Amino acid sequence: MKSNKIVIKNGNIIDPSSGINEVGDVVIENSYIIDVLPLSNETYSSDYKIINAKSMLVTPGFIDLHTHLRDPGQEWKETINTGSRSAAKGGFTTITSMPNTIPVLDNVNIVSDLIDRSKSEGIVRILPIGSITVGQKGKNISPMNELAEVGVIGFSDDGNPVSDPNIMKQALMYSKDLSLPIINHAEDKNIVGKGLMNEGVVSNRLGLFGADPSGETIMIARDLILAERAGAKLHIPHISLSASLILLEIYKNMDVNVTAEVTPHHLTLNENWVYGKKGEVPDYIDEDSYDTNAKVNPPLRTLDDAKDMVDGLAEGLIDIIATDHAPHSELEKKCSFAEAAHGINVLETAFSSVFDLFLNKSISINRIIESLTSKPAEIFNLHKIGKLQKGYFADVVIIDPKAKWKVKEDQFVSKSSNTPLLDLDMNGKIICTISEGKIIYKDNKFYV
Repeated sequence: MKSNKIVIKNGNIIDPSSGINEVGDVVIENSYIIDVLPLSNETYSSDYKIINAKSMLVTPGFIDLHTHLRDPGQEWKETINTGSRSAAKGGFTTITSMPNTIPVLDNVNIVSDLIDRSKSEGIVRILPIGSITVGQKGKNISPMNELAEVGVIGFSDDGNPVSDPNIMKQALMYSKDLSLPIINHAEDKNIVGKGLMNEGVVSNRLGLFGADPSGETIMIARDLILAERAGAKLHIPHISLSASLILLEIYKNMDVNVTAEVTPHHLTLNENWVYGKKGEVPDYIDEDSYDTNAKVNPPLRTLDDAKDMVDGLAEGLIDIIATDHAPHSELEKKCSFAEAAHGINVLETAFSSVFDLFLNKSISINRIIESLTSKPAEIFNLHKIGKLQKGYFADVVIIDPKAKWKVKEDQFVSKSSNTPLLDLDMNGKIICTISEGKIIYKDNKFYV
């Protein structure tokens, strides 16, 4: 087989796991990184394809631990193929498949089929997350041992939180033996009730049922207590409240094995975005004041909550960024706010959304990259990815930090485009994504 040799030359290499943030070369042969050469004046033979990355950022491929692919069962929203191509455009070389598919990822046959099809239909690495309970119904524990053997990397009932504390306790105890995390949707549905958005001034002004935010904190408190008792690994998805961060800090200080993720939208948006004015508060309510693309679960919270999420991520209290990419069809969003589905399409806008946090000096670029690469790999014990190191898979992203672009509906690779960021100007752009030594995405203005 002919050797595939690539050198990404003269880019600003950022690999927080190695302490590298300087200009240099990344040398790739076939599927692997064979060298990283900071401050390099190296010359290369004609066997190598040279990618000139001068003035660009070069980072490990991003890892998303919370992706909805909708396949099998809801392929009109997304498929393995379109979801993986959307991921590649966003700089992600590893994503997960959350188990709320139809049928649910709760048995070996379904998970095995997903793994097989991911290899043939996807262009990025796709890792399955198994269901905690059969059918995600919260009644009976799924065959967790069998699912672990076939390759799931964790367990979740996704948007159906395990409400029975005894079932949750059992799941945590089983997961401890498997050394895999439990990821329980942080919401007590009995408290949230019919809530459509965050309960507060905005929901009252819009006349919408508010979702009591204490529903998140109460569920997190219960799960932390059970995880501490079981000695198991708990991963908190899409944390969104200041009060939840207080609990997280307490239990981390107790050395409980707990980690947490935050989404780009809970870092950068807030409940005012429901008004449909890109975060501005209007003088009066009109037909644009119910932006269904801003309907998500957990809801967009207050401006103070969002600021605290940024601080929590910057300080390392929140471990990682995860997208909670949730594509929906136009029909499911172009309707009344009450009828609209929860969820935002995120993979293609994730990096640029959080890059602004670096530009406004809220968080370092190293911390952003770490939260998208080495930290997710560490939490889920993923081998040979998330770092630019010799012997690791050649998963690499090249970013133009000075590029400006506009979020346009007709430019999404995903089957869906449900995002409140439509028509917004963004900073920083993914221009090339390499997975296991193969170029899987290239911006049409970038010469390779």
